[in-house]
Amino acid sequence: MYAIRRDPGRKSTRTVDNEESSPPPGPRRQRRLAAKYRRRRTFVAVAAVLIIGAPVTIAVAVHNLGANIASSPLRAHGGDVPEKLTDETNVLIIGSDTRDLESAKDASDDSGSDSEANSGAASAKGFGSAEGARSDAMILAHVAADGDRIDAVQIPRDTIMDIPACDDTGHGATEATHGMINSALNAGPACSVSAAEVLTGVRVDHFINVDFDGFSAIVDALDGITVDLDEPLTDPKANLDLPAGHQTIGGDDALALARTRHAVGDGSDISRMGNQQMVMGAIIDRAKSGQVLTRPDRLYGFLDAVTSTIGVDDELDSMRALASLATTVASVPEDDITFEIMPWVPAPENPNRVVKSAEADDVFTAIVDDSPIADVLD
Repeated sequence: MYAIRRDPGRKSTRTVDNEESSPPPGPRRQRRLAAKYRRRRTFVAVAAVLIIGAPVTIAVAVHNLGANIASSPLRAHGGDVPEKLTDETNVLIIGSDTRDLESAKDASDDSGSDSEANSGAASAKGFGSAEGARSDAMILAHVAADGDRIDAVQIPRDTIMDIPACDDTGHGATEATHGMINSALNAGPACSVSAAEVLTGVRVDHFINVDFDGFSAIVDALDGITVDLDEPLTDPKANLDLPAGHQTIGGDDALALARTRHAVGDGSDISRMGNQQMVMGAIIDRAKSGQVLTRPDRLYGFLDAVTSTIGVDDELDSMRALASLATTVASVPEDDITFEIMPWVPAPENPNRVVKSAEADDVFTAIVDDSPIADVLD
């Protein structure tokens, strides 16, 4: 069970009436938030829970589950990629507001009226109404070459950078631009991979993309997750209205809790990262519980929801490949899994946005060198 703790001096309920968020906290407070919300689990650990441990009773359904998985290319260009110095595995985990990994032909078949309807439906669910895909969360997870350590760095979606040009991988080609890293997903996951590689200097081996609707379906397949809120949380823009206390929430509420930025902290993207980690931790615990693992019907429904709502790169497009990655992740002791928020400073052009700091470069260099990021941040 996971809890949201109230900061001293805050009101018992927080609501929002306008679109603007407060400026993100300064570097010193950001470090305190990172420490407060540090969790020894990553989204890659979620993948492990999702795939491994299926009982023999559902083994016959593996082919069907594998057929659920959508895939697309890992690279959005034919140019240089960062050098890889060791045999580590780097996975970019993307939480997005659309699961659009279909072919260019399928995409071209979509009508304008469908697009408008989808935009309205998204807004009604609290997803926002911006056109195109955006990543709502992005985590670079590094599995050490010897398989005994995982370091994960969450990249704020509001990070400003020079986004590279991307070839058409089924979402249209895009030119190089200067903007928030979350907008790279509009050209497909491969473009998010390119942007992450430019930002970090780390070569990405795989991506796993989970969309908003998929997130809700996964929670619903588990018959909800348990949270304990220290205070009521209200955010009309995220369709969030939860009372304080111990409660089981369904997929829509879990999604709203993970997405809200106005009901917690100072309304910044950094503040809500704690909620995202808390909700994912609750999913892990629920998926590992006897209520799921000992119920073949519930476990199958859960795995069916997961494989139906994730997108991966072409090399990860099979139950065998996912299970191999999951087995590696599952073998890492929890004490050797570290999570950090990317060190950042306010963006010079906009204090409501961030850019990576010099310390972030040290963190990413450690990942390239396959060294523990904790050694850099201690």
